[in-house]
Amino acid sequence: MQTTQLKTKQLGQTGLEITRVGFGAWAIGGGGWEFGWGSQQDDRSIAAIQRALELGVNWIDTAAAYGFGHSEEVVGRALAGVDVRPYVFTKASLLEGPGRRVVHSLKRDSILREAHASLQRLGVDAIDLYQIHWPIPDEDIEEGWSAFAELKEQGLVRRIGVSNCDVEREILPFAEQEGIGVIVYSPMGSGLLTGAMSGERIARLPEDDWRKHDDRFREPELSSNLDLVERIGVVADRHDTVPGAVAIACTLRNPAVDGAIVGFRSPEQVDPLVDAANLELSQQDITTIEEEQ
Repeated sequence: MQTTQLKTKQLGQTGLEITRVGFGAWAIGGGGWEFGWGSQQDDRSIAAIQRALELGVNWIDTAAAYGFGHSEEVVGRALAGVDVRPYVFTKASLLEGPGRRVVHSLKRDSILREAHASLQRLGVDAIDLYQIHWPIPDEDIEEGWSAFAELKEQGLVRRIGVSNCDVEREILPFAEQEGIGVIVYSPMGSGLLTGAMSGERIARLPEDDWRKHDDRFREPELSSNLDLVERIGVVADRHDTVPGAVAIACTLRNPAVDGAIVGFRSPEQVDPLVDAANLELSQQDITTIEEEQ
């Protein structure tokens, strides 16, 4: 069992005190859709959620689009028997289109339908943080945001936000200045920075794992990324931890960042990566990671 309490930080001015690491439920949506991760056993997903909660993680991030409802259903099943429910964050605005591909909609009626469906799948009375999954299309952002505000006024969601913004250079300093909460996602590069990836492993990924078709996992980018993993591994050895935990800790060093969404697909993955919440990297560590070979 976890003996060290996980560090927490307030999410902006929301009043939510969240653990620096949260449970990311994208991959547990399974395969068979545009951004799926291949087949996934729901029992393993539920066991991973329960293990993360045992270790003190107090929030879960999912989305209606992850498996087009499947991830939310799995999260709902995992939470059905817990004594203390974690914060539940989810998203809307990505719908199922032809061929199980995603389509964008920020129309009011669509957002309201999505919210009610998510509440039912998750088995909660209110969503702790509801986010626009992608702010697309531009011309409908105001309508979509108004619908989110309407849901908040109705008490169906407690806080609202937006996901998938390119924020690091311009918006992060502004967010820190204004006290706007910031959560990062895919801090391990969708598994690329865990130390478990290689050209051979990537070649064995199933065809319905979206990463197999992502440029970061193919040459010429792959070799450079694997060199980065080696440098991260040096720092991991220095701290007696795993490369993935170091990658997560790197994102948490930014003072504007309140938490990191970390994807888990099995209970065995949880313990070493949750440690990132308490991992403090030195400037020497950062220099090691950033230096070009």
